[in-house]
Amino acid sequence: MGDRLRRRQYLEAMGIQTWSLRASAGAVVAPPPSAQVVAGGAELEAKRSVPAVQGQASLANRPLQAQPRPAAGAAGAVSVATPAAVGPAPTQPAGKAPVEQLEWAALEARVASCRACGLHQTRTQAVFGVGDRNANLLVIGEAPGADEDRQGEPFVGRAGQLLNAMLFAMGFRREQVFIANILKCRPPGNRDPRAEEAAHCEPFLLRQVELVRPTVILAVGRISAQNLLRSSDTVGRLRGRVHAFGSRGIPVVVTYHPAYLLRSPDQKPKAWQDLQRVMQLLGAGSTAC
Repeated sequence: MGDRLRRRQYLEAMGIQTWSLRASAGAVVAPPPSAQVVAGGAELEAKRSVPAVQGQASLANRPLQAQPRPAAGAAGAVSVATPAAVGPAPTQPAGKAPVEQLEWAALEARVASCRACGLHQTRTQAVFGVGDRNANLLVIGEAPGADEDRQGEPFVGRAGQLLNAMLFAMGFRREQVFIANILKCRPPGNRDPRAEEAAHCEPFLLRQVELVRPTVILAVGRISAQNLLRSSDTVGRLRGRVHAFGSRGIPVVVTYHPAYLLRSPDQKPKAWQDLQRVMQLLGAGSTAC
């Protein structure tokens, strides 16, 4: 199936049926004029050529935060969030390796056995994350819901189906990206995560980011964006720009949560703009109008 027909089909799956494809496959998506794009983004190095961060002795003592990238020119300022205080970092039990030293199997086992906060008492199981552990695109959501808690996988149910369509719109199958959440356990009643709960899960997510080494992070929903970027702004204010995360300045694009898009389908065209921006950063997009 040609790229044009395939993209038209998954745009229709997102509820966007009025646009037609105009550029050939492989064309770089031009972001809207109002968008701020990472300075020098076209010169992003190949993912595996980025050197490992030195001096990261303790992730627990270094909260998630966005850090500035060096500007390569006058156009396109990087949005940098100011770090905010978080709850106390959990201490490691005696005899256990620090989270930042764990490889995938040990990290997943540590998450499954975590008792750092009260959420372990109400969860069915921890939701570690799924997908390609060497993916160029890392999708970070908020927290598991009821379906995710039962199945042990992020983004299932109706919201997960829409996320799959959004990924397909960028040319990805679900298994070609890595999907994780800010929280690894479901909050009772699907309430918003508390600051101390996010702080306890933070080392796990940081380690996942370090192991995946993504080219781009897609922050899905308010809780994800605010925690990653240390911001209290709404998704509407955070989207439309490219933010930088961590000491390597990983580009972060913010978009609406699929559950919100199900409730507010009129916002889907804006979400498509966000996905186009991700495609542009990855260098593998086609323009749709």
